[in-house]
Amino acid sequence: MRATGCPPTNRSRTAHPINPARPMFRKGARTIVCPGCGRLTRADAAACLVCGRRRPGLWELTTLGRQLFRGGATQAIVIACAALYVASLVGDPAGALRPRGPFDVLAPSGRVLDALGMTGTFAWEAGRWWTLLTAIYLHGNLLHVLFNVLWIRQLGPAVEEAFGPARLITIFSVAGATGFAVSNAIGVPFTIGASGAIFGLLGAMVAFGRRRGGLLGTLILRQYGQWALVMFILGFVMAGVNNFAHAGGFVGGLLTGLLLSTAERRDESPLDHAVAGALALLTVAGFGLALWTALAGT
Repeated sequence: MRATGCPPTNRSRTAHPINPARPMFRKGARTIVCPGCGRLTRADAAACLVCGRRRPGLWELTTLGRQLFRGGATQAIVIACAALYVASLVGDPAGALRPRGPFDVLAPSGRVLDALGMTGTFAWEAGRWWTLLTAIYLHGNLLHVLFNVLWIRQLGPAVEEAFGPARLITIFSVAGATGFAVSNAIGVPFTIGASGAIFGLLGAMVAFGRRRGGLLGTLILRQYGQWALVMFILGFVMAGVNNFAHAGGFVGGLLTGLLLSTAERRDESPLDHAVAGALALLTVAGFGLALWTALAGT
């Protein structure tokens, strides 16, 4: 209730004007974490108010990438290897249970492995480029997949800590594909397995130790270099080992580790996440192409 005898002044009438064109309750501006500097900024800003990155709102997929990779890139690779091994057994149970030697327990049939994306000179000459990626996640028997999964779990976390989870996926994929490209070029007819990519992880850690320098860098370089040498020599002792893929994978991982930034120098960027995501999608598409080719009978 307004007191009588005291008419409102012009000041009181105009202190808070109401614009009929403006909503009474306006929604506040949405804020995001800038991918450039990690500070809060407006999602619709033309440039970050702190670091000046243009259109930071366009990089919101970076948040999704971080959430995906935060679950553990190493674990994702292990799950993919295990799931595809099970799928290769289910595809031809009779072939997998066929009695063979003691080192070929639960060995998927060649027909199923070829349908899932086994690589080699025959696949390469047929134009199946995607097998350079799909063959990384296929394995020939129970011991084969167990041995490789154990090494992935041993080396993966170290590479994740040194480079980052997205860069781990890039190193693993590039090294595996490089190893198979070398073995295909030399003339290995059929080949599968993650061992070339595993040698790539060793190569990446050697690159990290060399770039790190100092006492710690020297110790890292020596340890992982010795592991790579011992495993490479054992490859000549064991039967059926694709040493060409091992050598190619090590070189691929070494070069990729020298090119990519380390985690202690720079956090993973949207580009790192985009490259890792593209390689992951390309691998998934490769399995689709492999199955489509097998069903089409080409």
